[in-house]
Amino acid sequence: MTVSPGGAKLGTMEREAHKARSFEEADRWDRAQQLAMTPDERFDIARTLRERVYGSDAPDVREAERGR
Repeated sequence: MTVSPGGAKLGTMEREAHKARSFEEADRWDRAQQLAMTPDERFDIARTLRERVYGSDAPDVREAERGR
């Protein structure tokens, strides 16, 4: 596992590019990629992005909503 300059742990996700000929083709490809991932993979990606933007010590918004 790699660590970003901000300290967030980065998974082993490989970058992939697709050059579409239209917006419709790009949308279809994007949806197919999302459907090919498991819920855990999507959650891990969301967590990684959140840590990259807000850092690993950012409060969970669900806890802030409850007034904790």
